[in-house]
Amino acid sequence: MVAITQEAPNAKTFRLALPNPVAHLPGQHYVVRLTAPDGYRAQRSYSVASAPEASGEIELTVERLPDGEVSGFLHDALEVGDELEVRGPIGGWFVWRGGEPALLVGGGSGLVPLMAMVRHARALGRADLLQVVVSVRTPAELYYAAELVGPDAPPSPAVTVVHTRVAPPGSARPAGRLSAADLPAVGAGTTVYVCGSNGFADAATDLLLAAGTPTEQIRVERFGATA
Repeated sequence: MVAITQEAPNAKTFRLALPNPVAHLPGQHYVVRLTAPDGYRAQRSYSVASAPEASGEIELTVERLPDGEVSGFLHDALEVGDELEVRGPIGGWFVWRGGEPALLVGGGSGLVPLMAMVRHARALGRADLLQVVVSVRTPAELYYAAELVGPDAPPSPAVTVVHTRVAPPGSARPAGRLSAADLPAVGAGTTVYVCGSNGFADAATDLLLAAGTPTEQIRVERFGATA
């Protein structure tokens, strides 16, 4: 474990140095496995937040869930210098290779794999290929806020932040759920990547389909409540 960063009140980013690095694609994930002294094992999959260009290291941003076996250990017990057992990278469907335009739609921690895509686009000098829409409950819960929308943020794709419960002071958009008005038009050559909870993924996909986006242009990754 190289570094641990508090990403949001309930989320931390863990940066790991890999002994045998394997290049990942933006959108892929790693499996983290914990083994107790009595031999009991628990494992969970976590998306990579870092770009492939971060040679030899990966960043996993993990939300701490109530009663979460693995996320609870990572948040409460893991320290810099500790070792973790990880396996990956895994996944070939929900990946962006950097050559075509994409709309990234994330809900809460669903932003994590999309952030790998944003960082990859920046490294390629092609941030113009991406548009990002992220839905969060409050401003404090936006992961990577300084990097995405802060005053010192690097060149970035167009980013729309939807606050569902509390909007920041002066916001032109009142707090409320993601709506059709929050989503840009999807061109014929654009792939849409939707990531979030089951409810968010379903709602976002329904909005896209209702707006006329063909099913074959939408890729969805959803997560459940265990971690």
